[in-house]
Amino acid sequence: MIKTHKRTKSSKMHGRGRGTHGYGERKKHKKSGHKGGKGMSGSGKRADHKKTLVLKKYGHKYFGKQGITSRGTKRDIRKRINLQQIELNLEKYGQKKNDVWEINLKNYKILGTGEVKNKLIINAKEASKSAIEKVKKAGGEIIIKKGHTKVEKVKDNAKEEKEVIKK
Repeated sequence: MIKTHKRTKSSKMHGRGRGTHGYGERKKHKKSGHKGGKGMSGSGKRADHKKTLVLKKYGHKYFGKQGITSRGTKRDIRKRINLQQIELNLEKYGQKKNDVWEINLKNYKILGTGEVKNKLIINAKEASKSAIEKVKKAGGEIIIKKGHTKVEKVKDNAKEEKEVIKK
């Protein structure tokens, strides 16, 4: 025969003593005051009795300050990538057309750490001088997105036009 309904603990314990139902003394199983408050209450400065619960639930970054705390400063959220990373993961970042790798990193600034062995054509938001030099040396180029920077033509003393990049 299959049991269809499991009896509750209180119905099983009916009439047997004082009815603490396995919680020891009556005072040991009361409301949330016994637990130090409901939920996360009492997890402030001196949260020693709830520290294990908090660390298990939220990890070790819950307590203390993290990052920049002053109001005025904003985090630098620009994405950066080194030439070394691009060189190591060419298949991930770009496609090979003939003997040239075309790489689209339009939201990144290209930094010059590492060596360039392949011809690269990189579309990027910004690039450091060393990165541009290294890529040109290998026979490639870095195309910088113009929307981010202003390009103005300025007449020099020798009456030659030069392009000056302003940010």
